[in-house]
Amino acid sequence: MKNLLSAVFIVSLLLMACSKKETPGFTTEQPVKVQYDTVAVDSFSTGATSVDIVRQIRMSSQKYQDSIKQAEKLQKEEQKLKAELEKENKKKLEEEKKKTETEKKPKISDNQSSAGAKTE
Repeated sequence: MKNLLSAVFIVSLLLMACSKKETPGFTTEQPVKVQYDTVAVDSFSTGATSVDIVRQIRMSSQKYQDSIKQAEKLQKEEQKLKAELEKENKKKLEEEKKKTETEKKPKISDNQSSAGAKTE
């Protein structure tokens, strides 16, 4: 009986030791999917651009950049001209104010002297 129990125990140990073990959560049979963010474009397929078209795009973009720079220069020149005109207008207004003040002063002094002569 002791021999029978020991034999069953040894056989069960061998079966458990030699059995195929699987690791949980990992299977090697799943295919790996790779996702690319770009699609290969052949030079003759739809969506391909020729060298001439790319050159035209670059030239037009350079022309566009040049036109933007030219427009900015024109705006700066206009702002300078406006600033100069405003300065000139301010100078003219100041000169007119000075002239009117100088004209008013003699009139006031003439009125005071004539009023003072009448009272005496």
